Amino acid sequence: MPHVLILRFSSMGDVAMTVPVIRCFRNSYPDHKITVVSKKAYKPIFEEFSNLNFFAVDFKNTYKGPFGIFKLFKDLKKLKPTHIADLHSVIRTHVLYYLFKFNFFKVTALDKQRTERKKLFRSKNKIFKPLTPNHYKYCEVFNKLGFDVDLSKHEFINPLIINPETQNKLNELDKNKQWVGIAPFASFLGKVYPLDLTQKIIAFLQQKYNVFLFGNGEYEINKLEIWSISYKNVFGAYKLGSLKNELEIISNLDLMISMDSANGHLAANYNVPVITLWGLTHPFAGFAPFLSGTKNMFTSDREKYPKIPTSAYGKKIPKGYQGAMRTIDCSEVISRGLKILNKN
Repeated sequence: MPHVLILRFSSMGDVAMTVPVIRCFRNSYPDHKITVVSKKAYKPIFEEFSNLNFFAVDFKNTYKGPFGIFKLFKDLKKLKPTHIADLHSVIRTHVLYYLFKFNFFKVTALDKQRTERKKLFRSKNKIFKPLTPNHYKYCEVFNKLGFDVDLSKHEFINPLIINPETQNKLNELDKNKQWVGIAPFASFLGKVYPLDLTQKIIAFLQQKYNVFLFGNGEYEINKLEIWSISYKNVFGAYKLGSLKNELEIISNLDLMISMDSANGHLAANYNVPVITLWGLTHPFAGFAPFLSGTKNMFTSDREKYPKIPTSAYGKKIPKGYQGAMRTIDCSEVISRGLKILNKN
């Protein structure tokens, strides 16, 4: 029986983007064995799959350094895979790619469109045209391995059941109000909407809806805590204690407002409408949430800031570009959110 080993170690958003592809693979090949190799923290993302194995990797301890990669190869080889799908295409997976290939395994790696990316991200002579979305690039890997994976056949799952402990924490919320998630942070400042404008969105929406705030780390939680205390219908999802519990809430949202970050992808996986706000990155790079329409993507003004996108992850902030996201009108974001919630 075929056994597909899927390599995608990070980051959370990119890992989450594998889910629709794996669903399509599973629907087409229900009897094939799948093992996802990723960081332990991301395991809850795949718990919807009852017949999927998860192999947790720890590059700070068990698989640290060059020798750690060889140990990882030996441990993965023991699983007896027949096909290796490298959906990451970084140095670690490149080493694994060749180790498996030299041992006569069938291996294919993700094409990151590096040449096209450079043309899109460079500041001079920029070629501003969309790259192939990452979900479809993932599919290409499976297709090259000989599997017919077609995203047009994708089927969403039902919202997750919220566990009783979490339900008890939500008793203070009005059960008759719709649920809106807001994830105001991202891994790099070049992707974070100004917090004063985010606060305006929160203040407006919480008047009529239950608003859940998502974030992690001391800095983010401190900011979210202020908002959750300041407004009656705002709940800090960080209080739920685990990604598993947060996913239960996310899957039941009526709307998610997110930066170009993981929460947008997590929500899209459950067919939750997602509004994304884009700073120094851009949907043309291929990282938009699954099946998210352009009407739900708010990008910074490229006439004022023509170097956008500056990079894939918002790391590069050119001089004078710190305020690029202020060109996104928060009232327009609110208006779009209301149309979605009112199903107009």
